[in-house]
Amino acid sequence: MSEGFATTDRAIEQGLAPSLATARDFWLLMKPNVMKLVVFSGITGVVLAPAVTHPVLLVVAVLCIATGSGAAAAINNWYDVDIDRRMARTRLRPTAAGRIEPAEALGFGVTLAIFSVMVMGLALNWVAGALLAGTIAFYVGIYTLWLKRRTPHNIVIGGAAGALPPVVGWAAMTGEVGLLPVLVFAIIFLWTPPHFWALAIYRTKDYAGVGVPMLPVVAGAAVTRRQIVAYTAVLVATSLAPFALGLAGWLYGVAAAGLGGWYAWHAVQLWRDPRESRAMRAFKVSIVYLFGILTALMVDYGVQGWWW
Repeated sequence: MSEGFATTDRAIEQGLAPSLATARDFWLLMKPNVMKLVVFSGITGVVLAPAVTHPVLLVVAVLCIATGSGAAAAINNWYDVDIDRRMARTRLRPTAAGRIEPAEALGFGVTLAIFSVMVMGLALNWVAGALLAGTIAFYVGIYTLWLKRRTPHNIVIGGAAGALPPVVGWAAMTGEVGLLPVLVFAIIFLWTPPHFWALAIYRTKDYAGVGVPMLPVVAGAAVTRRQIVAYTAVLVATSLAPFALGLAGWLYGVAAAGLGGWYAWHAVQLWRDPRESRAMRAFKVSIVYLFGILTALMVDYGVQGWWW
């Protein structure tokens, strides 16, 4: 009996013990909180697409977008395990906490990525499959491996990956890319920096401690707050483009103007108020704002379809 215990102890010391990860750990590895927004924006592209698709294929498209998002997150957990262990916000992630080995996370992520792209291509079309593959590759290769630890512009450029799901959803239904999903892409792309910079102001010490050059770390909170106001102004103007170009109706136009004014007010308040609590409030408001904009687009589309 004692010999058996000794063997087990040696296995643990050598890293050969079986994984203690649960199904919930692998779910958390996929960053479900981030996935919610990715899936919702992907659904927006699916709903807005001018095509009639079998409901089963619609569900398959959304599941592929969700799986692709989870794949990118898992690979991100693999690469960032060293800094995740040292940051208060991320130290409980399955890889950082040691419940999932980094190699397991990498294998899991690569498998999900291949599966999601193949199913999207075979079940829907290869335009959507290629866009999904590009989204995963951009998040992993451009943002995670290249930009995140090298430049304060990491989230500005890397935000393109998080803005692509509406384009993927539209392409899954139509086999092509249209102007409306490109405008939705632009809205999310411009939304990402002020959204994430507000969180970075709140977590500046975390990022500084691990050497990630987020804008508040490199340029200071005051400069970051000014950038948030500038990006928000451009974002609000861009959000009105679908209405101005006749791609959305009055319902969306009024909602975009109202939500944009509300979000801009919070951005200005953050510019005036340097407290970290104000930054966290702006971060939370930004999430509600984007969900509101996307919902308004879908509701507007549904109301127009019912009217005509």
